[in-house]
Amino acid sequence: MFSEATLARFAREVAKYPAEQKQSAVMACLSIAQQEQGWVSPEAEKAIADYLGMAPIAVREVTTFYNMYNQRPVGQFKLNVCTNLPCQLRDGQKALEKLCKELGIEDGGTTPDGVFTVQKCECLGACADAPVMLVNDRQMLSYMSDDRLKELVKVLRASAKPAAAAAKKN
Repeated sequence: MFSEATLARFAREVAKYPAEQKQSAVMACLSIAQQEQGWVSPEAEKAIADYLGMAPIAVREVTTFYNMYNQRPVGQFKLNVCTNLPCQLRDGQKALEKLCKELGIEDGGTTPDGVFTVQKCECLGACADAPVMLVNDRQMLSYMSDDRLKELVKVLRASAKPAAAAAKKN
């Protein structure tokens, strides 16, 4: 199911823990699998469970608890917009709606070209900087006004891989 390089990365993560605690590497293995495949499929969860010697439901619980694990294919750029109450009070929901309108998709949707997926998310811990968002679970952006959202879409679209590469990721 996984490439030799991915299995080697799994082994390096597992080696960080005592043998009887190798299940502690589950989050790292899920992240590695997602880097290889673009998302964490039920088959990947099962393979990770087998690799770590744990029940598949235990891996599923981790995958579904954290929104950094994609449970379905997503676009090349996953844009998570915080809509918790503090961000709501500072236009988080409006930022989400503006972004969806700009891209012509609904919350949770992916653009037809496979470049963008937009979804709301839980607290990102930067309430004073609202509205805030996270790009590809790695880069947090603050004070996302309408102008900043438009500029972000423009910059990301310009840096997007060709459609064939984005489609392959899905």
